[in-house]
Amino acid sequence: MNLSVLERTYSVCRLAAAEPVPAWVEGSAFFAVTRTADELSVVCETGCVPAGVQREDGWRILKVEGPLDFSLVGILAALAGALAAAGISIFAVSTYDTDYLLLKEEKLAVAAAALRENGHTVRE
Repeated sequence: MNLSVLERTYSVCRLAAAEPVPAWVEGSAFFAVTRTADELSVVCETGCVPAGVQREDGWRILKVEGPLDFSLVGILAALAGALAAAGISIFAVSTYDTDYLLLKEEKLAVAAAALRENGHTVRE
């Protein structure tokens, strides 16, 4: 697979399930919002998140170059497996066209090396 590193640093935020989608996410070049019965999760640029929001900072994003056909099998498994073998935890976000892997910024260089060792291309 071909992957590229998005420039900015991101946060994963947790809000109450009943809260509306916050307007501040719209300031982020990339954002993802997921609502369940238990929570509202938001991924966005760290600089967009106001003080007082429960969050985990320091994430970078690897974008799988797409679009990917829905019939493709094992894309996330192959990438996640290579990263797991290198001891790197991920947070995955999928869209209609492709997949995004969030990983801690301090693991980015090791992650890129592990993916390259497994035959993938990573553009930084």
